[in-house]
Amino acid sequence: MQTRRRFLGSAAALGAALAAPSLAQGTPRVVVVGGGAGGATAALHLARQAAGALDVTLVEPNPIYTTCFFSNHYIGGLRSLDSLQHGYGGLAAAGVTLVPDRAIGVDRLARTVTLAGGAVLPYDRLVLSPGIDFVPDSVPGWSPAMAEIMPNGYRAGPEITLLKAQIESMREGGTFCIVTPPDPYRCPPGPYERISMIAHVLKQRNPTARILILDPKPKYSKQALFEEGWQNHYTGMIERIGPDMGGDLIEVRPQTMEVVIDGEAEPVDVCNVIPAQVAGRIVAEAGLTDDSGWAPVRPEDMTSRLDDSVHVLGDAALQGDMPKSGFAANSQARVAVQAILGALTGRAVPPAEYASICWSVLAPGDSVKVGAVYAPQDDKISSVHGFISQMNEDAETRQATYAEGMGWYDNATADMFG
Repeated sequence: MQTRRRFLGSAAALGAALAAPSLAQGTPRVVVVGGGAGGATAALHLARQAAGALDVTLVEPNPIYTTCFFSNHYIGGLRSLDSLQHGYGGLAAAGVTLVPDRAIGVDRLARTVTLAGGAVLPYDRLVLSPGIDFVPDSVPGWSPAMAEIMPNGYRAGPEITLLKAQIESMREGGTFCIVTPPDPYRCPPGPYERISMIAHVLKQRNPTARILILDPKPKYSKQALFEEGWQNHYTGMIERIGPDMGGDLIEVRPQTMEVVIDGEAEPVDVCNVIPAQVAGRIVAEAGLTDDSGWAPVRPEDMTSRLDDSVHVLGDAALQGDMPKSGFAANSQARVAVQAILGALTGRAVPPAEYASICWSVLAPGDSVKVGAVYAPQDDKISSVHGFISQMNEDAETRQATYAEGMGWYDNATADMFG
């Protein structure tokens, strides 16, 4: 694992080179903003496959990336925090220039990216994969300033550790409340797997505790499978209030630890607020989002519909039928890599193919999954074959699904971070 000192040290040594003219005059330049599942995959595979024919730079302020996907397992005690953290040493070894800074602006006419530290990076192709941002005031009473009291934990890092600590120290018989987001959002089954993992912890530590779900959606991903799992493993612990009962008419009061449901206040002990979401801010500032708050892309190569020289990957993209997930971002990055290599080096570009699978743990050894294969059709990324776990599957099948998901994480993060 790469340490912060190594990351900053290597970046400092490269600072002068970034400010000076490139020694490889005429080498096409690709700048990747965001070092998560989409951005890291794109930067790593571009550098490896181009073998020096491209100048690849990754802009990412954090020296260590903590995956949001599978962070629910940390809450549930199934993984360590360290197992979710990945450095960028593999990318550096592949020839990627690491810039530990934050992108604050894109001049698409000049084809440059401006960084918070003042540097300006020119590009021939730009890859934006900044993840999500939150819609201000989408949950009345909550703002990012309240996250130390009511954390969201949907951008993994310190908040996920705080949320875990709050759950483990909750008073006996207390109430845990989760406010789930409206569609579309990162990892559609994520809030409900989180509920499963919290229920697992409380069943062991605080079995008389209650879990209250406030949900603005009439239905959610894998709903029947989750509800079956909750009945099997956590009978009587979980209550969901949907929009038919006021789940879309809520307010939170962090200072008094209350939630207000259709005008009625209720005290809670821990509250996880997951707000409505949009594309990471840099995408909007680049003028690449539409009224939805997400960036529309072309299904054949993930290029922005507003700029052929920019690819938008992962959660930030308006992705047609694909969910917003780590698997999806990795898949999209591979398509974009081939398109960039084709555009800048003349390599033949294969037809775009995409895939996504999402595993959700109901309890240790009991997992379900949903997934699909996708292709460009009808001017969008369209599902061409889907599958989902079945109700009442036997324990052997569920254990195999559990092991499959754990194996995917290890293989996928190796593919993303080298």
